[in-house]
Amino acid sequence: MECKNKDSDGQITNLDGSISLLEQLTPLARQINCLDINRIAEVCIKIIPGLVGVRFASLYILDEKTNILHLYKHNHPFLINKIVSLNQTPLSPMILAVNSRQLIMVSDINVHRQPIIKKSQRAFAENYKTNNCAIVPLVCQDMVVGVLNLADKMSSGGFNTGEIALIELFGQLIGASIGNIKLFEKIQHQARMDGLTGLVNHKTFYEILEKELWRSRRYGGQITLIMVDMDNLKKINDSYGHHAGDKAIHEVGQRIKGCIRQIDTAARYGGDEFAVILLNTTLEGATVVAQRMVEAVSHSPTIWKKEQIAVSISVGLAQYDADSTPEDIANRADKALYKAKEQGKNTLRVFES
Repeated sequence: MECKNKDSDGQITNLDGSISLLEQLTPLARQINCLDINRIAEVCIKIIPGLVGVRFASLYILDEKTNILHLYKHNHPFLINKIVSLNQTPLSPMILAVNSRQLIMVSDINVHRQPIIKKSQRAFAENYKTNNCAIVPLVCQDMVVGVLNLADKMSSGGFNTGEIALIELFGQLIGASIGNIKLFEKIQHQARMDGLTGLVNHKTFYEILEKELWRSRRYGGQITLIMVDMDNLKKINDSYGHHAGDKAIHEVGQRIKGCIRQIDTAARYGGDEFAVILLNTTLEGATVVAQRMVEAVSHSPTIWKKEQIAVSISVGLAQYDADSTPEDIANRADKALYKAKEQGKNTLRVFES
């Protein structure tokens, strides 16, 4: 039986004064079990290599939409791939690990057969002192979320059984934590967005507007608000059903989004109403954008069961001044919108004090 005592900090140690492996793992598990990807990456790159006796480590995070692994953090003193596409050929060991969801241990990369990797394919092979490595797929709920690579074992003979068990354990812990981060970010994103149109929702719109108005008061700049209302949505719902109306709302949202820049914000304000924040835009410039929206919607009817449904919008514009609150500027744009409604729809009006 291994004898242990407590050091001056109250930490359990072996008789030779070294901290046991279990006592090292417990705080690391706590560090990994968090929603901070930077903290997790620090453990992957700075601590795990020392525990399993390797020189180099790299952490890649998978973008599920593009099937591309993006390099997040590493400790290599030389260049390594910043991105790795899962669709590339020939398949690299990293891609094989992702596809199989299995840890891949390479004892000698020069003679590895699944797949064969020629030295000519490894531009920085001379930077490694050994030919072994571990490719660890990071899995959460049977979904790969990233890859941890551990290379250049410092001791001869490759990885022993205990080190392999450690690598597998850390792979599971890290995969679960990164999966939780992705899920948390997804929930946060959904809470900010409107499910039907994919635009930001009413609450998020006011948060952004308040922030941008504060920034303009402090640093200067012009903000124009555009309020948009669909014309005759009730008629579409009554004639074709609410699914057709939802399709029309979605398509109008996409037309509006297509008329603005990435720095601007388009929101579903509620029901069949939309709101747009244009940054650093004069009222004249915003009028051009608004007219483009009116034309983009009216020139693109909604297709429902092979039938074309005419859709149009009415638009009101107002510009920020130093004394405006978010509610002030929204009310001004709303007043201009009602004028557009009163004067025939499918048009725009600008608020005039």
